[in-house]
Amino acid sequence: MLVAGFPAAAFGTNCYVLAAGPGQECLVVDPGVEVLDHLEEIVAEHRLKPVAVMLTHGHLDHTFSVGPVCGARGIPAWIHPGDRALLADPMAGLSAQTKQFFGGRLEWTEPDDIRELHDGATVSLAGLDLVIDHAPGHTPGSVMFRPTTPSGEAPLLLSGDVLFAGSIGRTDLPGGSHEQMLESLATKCLVLDDATVVLPGHGESTTIGAERVANPYLRSVASGRDATSGPDAPSRGL
Repeated sequence: MLVAGFPAAAFGTNCYVLAAGPGQECLVVDPGVEVLDHLEEIVAEHRLKPVAVMLTHGHLDHTFSVGPVCGARGIPAWIHPGDRALLADPMAGLSAQTKQFFGGRLEWTEPDDIRELHDGATVSLAGLDLVIDHAPGHTPGSVMFRPTTPSGEAPLLLSGDVLFAGSIGRTDLPGGSHEQMLESLATKCLVLDDATVVLPGHGESTTIGAERVANPYLRSVASGRDATSGPDAPSRGL
């Protein structure tokens, strides 16, 4: 299985490319700000053919380039219906500070072909099977992807802005919910095998086992204690 990731030009958002192997079809996960050149380099280097864009949620730092990526290749974008409206009006999910970053206005065209992701479903694309975990809290439609990995390889979790190394996604933005985030951490993250490699929406990779021990939010949820989450708690993301 081929997994390539790189940070976007703004907000440190990780864009990932997934494929069964070189020379095959691939999926693009969370194409953020100014990722097109780097994405094309990866596609050319590994002789890949993008067939879909997969979105962990609808925040602009994860969707900024979805229109150009989909439009250039005539491919669909997949998103949970809870965040579908953010592909029509991405500014609706931003804080006042982030809106100022974009000057309060944005030239935006949503993809022509938008398809829905649902909790527990398995989406089969590009020779890969992705299990969809709906994990609201950061946004109503936040999801995580669990690609089926070959025998002998560690399980993978593309966690979006649900779980980071040492932190979690903020819940103070429009549509965020601290209670839903705690539920998502308990029912979608803590239940996974410790060997699961976590590829987050921002920052470095980690494992469920490492986060179970070191992440203060996961520790609090596991122990039944409340974990305060607010604009200053997470270290990354909008």
